Amino acid sequence: MDIWEANSISTAYTPHPCDTATQTICSGNACGGTYSTERYSGTCDPDGCDFNSYRLGDETFYGPGMKVNTNSVFTVVTQFITDTGTASGQLSDIKRFYLQNGVLIPNSYSTISGIPGNSVNDAYCTAEKTAFNDTNYVFEKHGGFAGMTSAFNDGMVLVLSLWDDYYANMLWLDSDYPTTDAPSTPGVARGTCSTTSGVPATVEADSPGSYVIYSNIKVGAINSTYTATTSSSGGGGTTSTSATSTTTLTTSTTSSVSTSATTVPEYGQCGGVTYTGSTVCAAGYTCVESNIYYSQCLAT
Repeated sequence: MDIWEANSISTAYTPHPCDTATQTICSGNACGGTYSTERYSGTCDPDGCDFNSYRLGDETFYGPGMKVNTNSVFTVVTQFITDTGTASGQLSDIKRFYLQNGVLIPNSYSTISGIPGNSVNDAYCTAEKTAFNDTNYVFEKHGGFAGMTSAFNDGMVLVLSLWDDYYANMLWLDSDYPTTDAPSTPGVARGTCSTTSGVPATVEADSPGSYVIYSNIKVGAINSTYTATTSSSGGGGTTSTSATSTTTLTTSTTSSVSTSATTVPEYGQCGGVTYTGSTVCAAGYTCVESNIYYSQCLAT
């Protein structure tokens, strides 16, 4: 489960089912995936069923200065919805929300003809692969949501990383990909980055100080992990402030948080290079430096 792949330009979340949730052994090209000569020969779906707001037609939802403003701290909220009518409680839907400056922002809605909704489920996955003419659709072949249910039941490990892509320069996330197809082809445009961007050697040479901070990670029952003061409509739908997450990730950039509040809450940014927001923590918390770029309010 790619719970959140993102940079400041584009974001996607993508389930990747496998034939079995237990450990398996493969060798060479039989493993399939990115570095195999036969990408689809392995026991897992290497493409998965992705939700990328830009790719699905909303080009103003996520990015610098946009509805989810990547210039400021925000919380990524993921809900794994199960069907209580089945014996195993099968996963039936994966929903996405964002929380920023106290506002709960529902995921964008697809504007692509034939692709419904703003979450990942069986109907969405089938419609997306059809609309984007994806002839290598193997999501259901490898178990679909039943396979994902088995994986969650067996337990997963949360892995956080900062990485670049030696195979496709991350163009699948934030540019036009495949580059051999016209950008106007449905599903090709995934972000505003140039098709010449993302070369690892260039990224590593030009941005050696790149970093990401994940903080205040929570896992819990729906309605248990955060509180939003207000809610925001999103692309044709609204959500109440009671909708909360089963998994929450928080990330930040070097830019400032909102200066509308005079004090900063727990885990909020309170200092760092280029930061211009409040440096005063709420009662009971102290501004603690993580590095020169980021300080946050922590319990004293």
